[in-house]
Amino acid sequence: MSAQEKPPVVLITGASTGVGAAAAVSFAKAGYRTIATLRNPDRAGELRDLAGTAGVTLEIERLDVEDRASIDERAAAALAQGGVDVLVNNAGAGFLGSLEQTTDEDLDRVMNANFFGAWRLTRALLPHMRERGSGRIISLSSVGGLVGQPFNDAYCAAKFALEGAMESLAPVARAFGVHVSLVEPGPINTAFVANVRATSQEVLGRLVPPYDQLAAAYMGASGNVFATYGQTGDDIAEIILKIAQDPAPKLRNITSDFAAGFVGCKLKDMTGEATLAVTGARLKAG
Repeated sequence: MSAQEKPPVVLITGASTGVGAAAAVSFAKAGYRTIATLRNPDRAGELRDLAGTAGVTLEIERLDVEDRASIDERAAAALAQGGVDVLVNNAGAGFLGSLEQTTDEDLDRVMNANFFGAWRLTRALLPHMRERGSGRIISLSSVGGLVGQPFNDAYCAAKFALEGAMESLAPVARAFGVHVSLVEPGPINTAFVANVRATSQEVLGRLVPPYDQLAAAYMGASGNVFATYGQTGDDIAEIILKIAQDPAPKLRNITSDFAAGFVGCKLKDMTGEATLAVTGARLKAG
C-alpha cells in the first residue's frame, strides 16, 4: 500500500470478546482500518488489552445490533467517512431451552441478535458497496444454521434465517461485485459459550420431566463435543480474514473437519432420518 492509498475499512459487530475481538485484532494487524463495535463500549477492556498487546489501533464504537436506531446511527457514521469495504456480522446470542418454555421475549432477543441485526446492517451498507462495485459481507453463522439441534430451537431458527437470507442475496450481490460469505463453525470455546450456558441454566432448571432428563443428557454430550473438537476464537478470526482477502471467496466456509462431517450427514440425507439419529444421540444419557 502506498502512502497515498487509504487502508481498507472493516466494520465488525460483537467485538467485545471471543471471535469478534480476535477478528478485530487480526484485521488491524493486516493493515485494515478496523471499526470494532460492541453494545457497551464501557466493557471494551478485554478488546483494548488485546489491541495493546498486539500493538494495533482500533476504532471502538457503540453498536447494539438489537437496536434499529443504533444500527442506523453507526451505518450513517461509517458511510459519512467513506463507507465500509468489509462488513463482519459477528454479533450473536445463544439460547438453550425447550420450545414450550421459550417466551416471545426470548425469541425476539435471539432473532434480533442473530438475524435481524445482520439483515438491517447489511441493508444499510450494501447500497454503497453496490454503487462502488466492490465489498465483502461476511456473516458468522454456525453448523446450527444448517442442522437443527435439540434445545436450540430459537438459536437454530435465527441461524437458519441468516443462512437463507445471505444465500439468497449472494448471487445478486455478486453481480455488482459484492461477495457474500457465511462462516459456519462447530463448537467454539469462547466466552460466548460460557454466557449461553449461564443464561440458559434458569430455563433448563425450570424444565419439567421428561425435558429435564433429556436436557441434562444433551448438555453432558455437548460438553464432551466442545472439549474434544472446540476451536478457538483466533482460529475462526484467521478464517474470516482469509475470506476477506480471497479474490474469489466462497459462499460457505465450514471451519473444521468435525463441522464438515456433521453438516455432510445432512446433505446426503434426503429424508432427515439419518440427521435425527445423529442429533438425537445426544439426548441419550451415558
